[in-house]
Amino acid sequence: MTELQIWTYILVGLSFALYFGIAWWARAGSTSEFYVAGGSIGPVANGMATAADWMSAASFISMAGIIAFKGYDASAYLMGWTGGYVLMAMLLAPYLRKFGKFTVPEFVGDRYYSKTARIVAVICLIVISLTYVIGQMKGVGVTFSRFLGVSMEMGLIVGMVIVFFYAAFGGMKGITYTQIAQYVVLILAYTIPAMFISFNLTGNPIPQLGLGSTMADGSGIYMLDKLDQVITELGFKAYTTQNDSTINVFMLTMTLMIGTAGLPHVIIRFFTVATVKDARSSAGWALIFIALLYTTAPAVGAMARLNLMNTVQTGAVGAADGNLAMDARPAWMANWEKTGLISFKDKNGDGKIQYYSDGPLSKAQADMGAAEKGLKEATEKGGDTAKAQAAVDKATAALAEATTKHDGTKFAGYGWKGNEITKVDNDIMVLANPEIANLPNWVIALVAAGGIAAALSTAAGLLLAIASSVSHDLMKGIFMPNISEKSELMASRVAITIAIVLAGYMGMNPPGFAAEVVALAFGLAASSIFPVLMMGIFSKRMNTAGAISGMLAGIGLTLLYIFWFKGWFFVKGTEMAPNIPANWFMGISPEAFGTVGAIANFAVAFIVSKFTAPPPEHIQHLVEDVRIPRGAGAATH
Repeated sequence: MTELQIWTYILVGLSFALYFGIAWWARAGSTSEFYVAGGSIGPVANGMATAADWMSAASFISMAGIIAFKGYDASAYLMGWTGGYVLMAMLLAPYLRKFGKFTVPEFVGDRYYSKTARIVAVICLIVISLTYVIGQMKGVGVTFSRFLGVSMEMGLIVGMVIVFFYAAFGGMKGITYTQIAQYVVLILAYTIPAMFISFNLTGNPIPQLGLGSTMADGSGIYMLDKLDQVITELGFKAYTTQNDSTINVFMLTMTLMIGTAGLPHVIIRFFTVATVKDARSSAGWALIFIALLYTTAPAVGAMARLNLMNTVQTGAVGAADGNLAMDARPAWMANWEKTGLISFKDKNGDGKIQYYSDGPLSKAQADMGAAEKGLKEATEKGGDTAKAQAAVDKATAALAEATTKHDGTKFAGYGWKGNEITKVDNDIMVLANPEIANLPNWVIALVAAGGIAAALSTAAGLLLAIASSVSHDLMKGIFMPNISEKSELMASRVAITIAIVLAGYMGMNPPGFAAEVVALAFGLAASSIFPVLMMGIFSKRMNTAGAISGMLAGIGLTLLYIFWFKGWFFVKGTEMAPNIPANWFMGISPEAFGTVGAIANFAVAFIVSKFTAPPPEHIQHLVEDVRIPRGAGAATH
């Protein structure tokens, strides 16, 4: 066993022992403690737990990876996710807390005076939460597979067991105190390596300042200018300039914002405090705790990209000693290669790694790899091999054409025949960053513990949201109103078990990297939950028919668009068109389509409500009362 593995087992083991201990100490004995921790959590503690609940594997593991490879365009994730939290705190949290119900579907059912509306909201919530938790499971699998030396599948199973233990037994009470511990672990795991790396590169230990500082090598060049220089010399697009279309950046930002404001597992946290004032205070504290990570992420992403490029490009472009020798790859590359999340191929047989970008040829190489992978999967799983073979033939022809045009270009003169780092999964960048920067093993192990904490904390919150929807909203609220408290708790735990098994299975075959999958979940929340909550609070005229029609139209349209490009129910090989900008509606990617779904939701809801009967008088008075966010007592059920 290596020193790194020893450190990893120690730190991850200690963190697990802490989570288990808290879950047992704070185990729920009533439905009030299971769903909302008895309304007994203080604002600061709830703010910290909310931050951990919200900052998932996508934030900890994947977001900096997106920033590393997309640069300026990835600012949509930072603006969308932080801006959305402000939107939630301002427009939704205090009013929903004033209403005083446990769950979002319960609010929808009472506000729209309809069991059908409540059922539709439950369906939307389950679809959102399951999609979201797939990303968390993938993050758990990635982390375990690398640092504990197990397969990704085994890592997922271990993560599933851990989440089941403290989510099923502790409920919201156990999850809250566990998430406070997890926040401490994840924020230390994120910021400590970032401080080391920032100091190594810029001489400034504060990553937020290091991002705008000059290099520590005495050159006087600013770090971001150096990064632009390095990657443009290798043929990649400049890091600090916009490359994505403006409409897609805008729509993605909006989708993540309103999707954040519609996330049911975060909204429910505002019921764990005693008053509306505490709910507002919780939101403020959560934003502070979130900002610690989100202001660090741009530095982590940029510095990871620079370290990666400098590792591969050891000298001047085209020089004899300019490229890293294939058999001299550092240990971190070999270790991650075993996980399948980074891979290499010496295409020109020179024994060195050439990692360049040359427009059409790079794209043709990537398309060829994707087509060959699709054919392999179709053959192994009994899919449409004819369709997959046709894709390979098309990619082969495109690659031949691109190769012919490429022969006289800059990198062809260096013997380049396509990128020899054939895969770099976005989800490894934060986890591999300390290894790339040659940091101590205890720091690397701390990052592993933080990545697992981030994934597990959000997974637990999502699973609790699913459980409360099934047991509280469906069983007690509609089908079995006289169910005992003990039976309701048992039903919640059974629902959590089923949800964990489903999420684990889909986590083994995710439709993308963690942040990409999470962005899809945000799109579903944006198109279904956010509009119905906003209209429920601010529109007295919105009625049952409008709300139900709007939710079905919004989530239906968004799911159709996602499945069209990602495969039906995320099954690879069943997509209707290649997921490329040329095929997107108005250039809007599947991750950004939630805003279109939200617009459809609002439009359909208002049109239907205009031609149907208005809500009863007492509902209209209820809406007016809810908009004055004071005087709320304990949540009821």
